[in-house]
Amino acid sequence: MLYRAYQLQDDMLAPFRQFAAATLSLSGSLRHGFGSLMPGQFAAGLEMVSRYKLTHARPPFGIETVRTGNREVQVSEEVALSLPFGNLLHFKKDVDTPQPRVLVIAPLSGHFSTLLAGTVRTLLADHDVYVTDWANARDVPLTAGRFGVDDYVAYVIRFLEEMGPGAHVLAVCQPCVQALVAAAVMAADHNPAAPRSMTLMAGPIDPRESPTKVNELAVEKSLSWFQNMVISQVPGRFGGARRRVYPGFLQLTAFVSMNLERHKEAHRKMYAHLAANEMVEAEKIKTFYDEYFAVLDLTEEFYIETIDRVFHRADLANGTFTYRGKPVDPACIRRTALLTVEGGRDDICGLGQTAAAHDLCRSLRPHLKRHHLQANAGHFGVFNGKRWEREIYPVVRNFILALE
Repeated sequence: MLYRAYQLQDDMLAPFRQFAAATLSLSGSLRHGFGSLMPGQFAAGLEMVSRYKLTHARPPFGIETVRTGNREVQVSEEVALSLPFGNLLHFKKDVDTPQPRVLVIAPLSGHFSTLLAGTVRTLLADHDVYVTDWANARDVPLTAGRFGVDDYVAYVIRFLEEMGPGAHVLAVCQPCVQALVAAAVMAADHNPAAPRSMTLMAGPIDPRESPTKVNELAVEKSLSWFQNMVISQVPGRFGGARRRVYPGFLQLTAFVSMNLERHKEAHRKMYAHLAANEMVEAEKIKTFYDEYFAVLDLTEEFYIETIDRVFHRADLANGTFTYRGKPVDPACIRRTALLTVEGGRDDICGLGQTAAAHDLCRSLRPHLKRHHLQANAGHFGVFNGKRWEREIYPVVRNFILALE
């Protein structure tokens, strides 16, 4: 019922958005300035109405070229491996010498992998970059089966095997747990494709450390509460009809509510820029929210298992995590170097939660472990924006380079 109610509301609002967009298009005001055809405030209002929506398809990464060395090179996206719940996406470019191969493990938490477009763009200057490009569960048919936490780990392992020995891993936020588990499993199995290094950025390896509002919400409710209150069935009009999911629009609502005033202020600024015909300034805000309001659904089993195994029981930190029924021991990791990165102002993943990986990887020699604290960075700033580009990325780049 929850998903149907959301879809019904979205369908009812669609004609208003279409009317607003058509009116703007007819006037040509956005192309040539608002001019005399339409007052600026009225046109800005129409623009805001036309944007009042969520999208459920992955936006483009929009990375066409990147500067590497002393020249600009073309970048093309290539699907290196296609699986039902996600693809291994390769950003291919023509460079003179081979660069370190890096698998960027994107979070599966309500947004598409394009949320890391800025991360990828920065990495591309010095690395051969691959990304886990997760599918929207509402588009995956029931015949594809289930997709839980163990399946996520299996996908990471399969992607690394496709890339071949000597690759590096960079995990952002929630999949830091799965990245560490995959590395431990591959080390125990003596898998030749085990990563040469793993960089874990702002992820809940031990969510009991400095718990945030996100952590507290996850543990204060029972699993049955989550199943009854936030899990819904995909409507029949979509490819994943009847699949039980945690809808992306609910996750987005939770994220927005955490910083509601900041989002309201951003939209007030966007309206003011549009009304004043300050299109460059408005476009910056629009670009961010085009990505932020693109949402995907998570399978019920992945969402509930994450709440249970990562947050309720903290299995990895407690030493009780299992993969396919077998115990997982990060102490098996002896050759995969570890870098952890945290933001001092992170309100989603608190201080110490990611650094906990160092205690778990107790067999790693000291020169294979490093921790970086970016004191002035919030959660998003750890992997995107100026602080990522100017202060955090050089640490990541040098860490990977030292192991090549």
